[in-house]
Amino acid sequence: MIRLDKTLAAWQTSDFEDAFKREVEQLGVEELPLQQGLSQGSYASDENLRVIVISVAGKQGGIHVKAGIFYTGILPGCACTDDAAPDNEYTEYCEVLFNIDLQTAESTVSLIPDSEI
Repeated sequence: MIRLDKTLAAWQTSDFEDAFKREVEQLGVEELPLQQGLSQGSYASDENLRVIVISVAGKQGGIHVKAGIFYTGILPGCACTDDAAPDNEYTEYCEVLFNIDLQTAESTVSLIPDSEI
């Protein structure tokens, strides 16, 4: 489970969004549903991760953050001996919902399907 301790510490301060972005941008493909959010590539890369906060709500003992994530999707070349094609990189985007527990900072993240965006 993800813990967003610095984000929770910044709750209800002017630094909340920046703290959230910094902390989420340090996470990787193991913690975030980036692979499931791919639209062009075959593999998600956590390099050059950029997070935008879409909305924030505090309710039911938690903080709910809807966020957009820009990241890199990779479509590898065939790797044949006569193919000099490099891996192709694409900018990917997905929207996710974070639920952060107000007591423990334990957080869940889920992909918001394209049909709900």
